[in-house]
Formats: sequence, structure tokens, C-alpha cells
Amino acid sequence: MRVLLSGYYGKGNGGDEALLATLLQMLPPSVTPVVLSGNPKETSDRYNVEARDRMKISPVVEALRSCDAFIWGGGSLIQDTTSLISPFYYAGIMAVAQKMGLKTIAWGQGIGPLKRPITRWLARLTFSGCTKVSVRDRTSAAILADWQVPCILAPDPVWALESKPVPGLWDLPAPRVAVTLRTHPDLTETRLANLTRALADFQKATQTFILLLPFQESEDLEIARAIQPKLEGVSQVLSLKEPQLLKGVFRGVEMAIGMRLHSLIMAASEGCRCFALSYDPKVNRLMEDLDMPGWDLAKFPDDPNIISKTWIEHYANGEPLSTDRIQSLVDRALMHREVLKEVLE
Repeated sequence: MRVLLSGYYGKGNGGDEALLATLLQMLPPSVTPVVLSGNPKETSDRYNVEARDRMKISPVVEALRSCDAFIWGGGSLIQDTTSLISPFYYAGIMAVAQKMGLKTIAWGQGIGPLKRPITRWLARLTFSGCTKVSVRDRTSAAILADWQVPCILAPDPVWALESKPVPGLWDLPAPRVAVTLRTHPDLTETRLANLTRALADFQKATQTFILLLPFQESEDLEIARAIQPKLEGVSQVLSLKEPQLLKGVFRGVEMAIGMRLHSLIMAASEGCRCFALSYDPKVNRLMEDLDMPGWDLAKFPDDPNIISKTWIEHYANGEPLSTDRIQSLVDRALMHREVLKEVLE
């Protein structure tokens, strides 16, 4: 069976690449995946799969015609906050796949926010036509319940991604703290300055090695490079492309401070203490589900001393998830694999 995978792939986003890597890991062995990508060559080389340009109509249509099933491959694809075009793109391809008679799976979805009536209507229509649906949070499950669309609710699939050890990581000074920031309107110049000052004070107090991890270079690398010179202690900007290695970084890290949802999921799953800086409802949902400490960026403290003292306290006394809790989350995340087996085997 040939299956076409559609997501925000090949765009340099570590979280979306982790979802793709997890999806490929979970597909039944009998399946031949074909991936729609923003960078088909890179995707093909990294994952050893067929890949097509996601923005070219002819290759997309040809891929649909050559496949037996279609998968929305995880994450917040159906939302209209960052772009109105995005839900129309993904829903449009799903609608065509359904019209062509392909088996269709909405896999590991985080639905919304959907602020416009037309995008809510479009989402309801396409989700209703899916052969099978799995979601990663209770809010998404509640939306589908309201639409009378049956679904499987399980933790984000990336909980179950198999990590790899990072060469040279253990040669770096210890203890280590990972920091993952991204550009966002709520991360104003003033807030970034306060955060940087707090991070410098935190490092001085804890004598930690700071790893600045850009999950999407186009949005994260500039911030990481701006912060590093202001840290008087040892630090490094570490750019990794392979999702399994990104997750593997957190094997050797004591604590993670992150904005990126999947940086926090990866860190928590590898037994790190986590502190969230939320810019999006999906991060707030994770904080609620795991009782993870953190702040909403829009309500970020103005005093760097308060920020640094809070981080120092969490570093000294915070607890990572228990081994049993992590294993439970991983086991439940594997429910997304069962959805694939039910439809594709």
C-alpha cells in the first residue's frame, strides 16, 4: 500500500520533523510512504522516502493518484491563527483525497484555534469525511465530540519517538540546561532583554552549561545568537536537523526552558525538569496536563530577579516526571500507531 503523508514537512521546523519521523516509525512495514515536503530532496535524503513538492499542483495530484491512502501527519495543521491559507491548503488536499476514494486519516491532530466560521465549517466537513481520526489533546477531542466526529485521544505522538545519542554531548561541561526560544509578538524586545538578564543570573548562580537549541533556524537561530554573547559562563548554540538527535539532546540535560511545544515534550519524555514559556494554547494544554511550571508570555514578569529566582528554585527543587508517568505517556502515545494499523493493514 502506498500512503501520502501531508504536514508542515521540509520547512525546517524541528517539531514537525519530529512528527514526521514518529509517523514513519509507526507506519506498518507493508506501507510505502510518499511525503509532501517543502524540501523534497532533503526529506528524501533524511528519511529514505519518496517525496514530492507540497506546493506544486501536478506532483501533488500525481501522488494522490498513485496512493491508496492519505494522512494528515500530525500537529496544529487545522488552525487559522498563523494563516488563513493553511487550513484551506490542508483541508483542500484532504477533500480531494476523500473525493478520489482514498482511505483518509487525520493523525495526531491538535485542532484550532479556529476563529472564523468558514474555517470551522471546512474543518468539520473534512474531519467528518475521514476514515479514522486521532487527536493529541482534550480540547481537540471536545471539538470533534461537538461535531459528532468519533476520534481516538492520546498524548502527542512525539512522546513515542525513539531518540538517538548526540555525538560529543557528554564531552560538554555539566550540568547542562537547554533553552529553546522562538520569535513571537509577545516576546517583545523588553521581555527578551529581561529573559536574557535572568538567564545570565541563573547561569551564574547554578554554574550550568547553557545549550541554546534552535528548533526552527529561521525563527530561533537569531535569538540564540543574540543571547549567547551575553552569557558570561560557558554556552553553545547547537543546531541539529535530525529529530531523533534533537530529542537525544535532552538525555544529557538537567533542565529545559522552552517555548517550543515539542522541545518540552522531548525534554519531559527524557526525564528533564521543564519550565514552559507559553505563546500558544497548545503549550498551555501541555502545562495543564503535566502540571508543568511556567508563564504565559503575555503575563511574563517584568523583573529579571523574579524570573531567575524562579528558575533557580525549579532547578534546585523541581522534579521531572516519574519513570512510570513517562512510560504511561509513551504507551498511550502508541495508540496513534494502532489507528494506522487499523486502517492500513
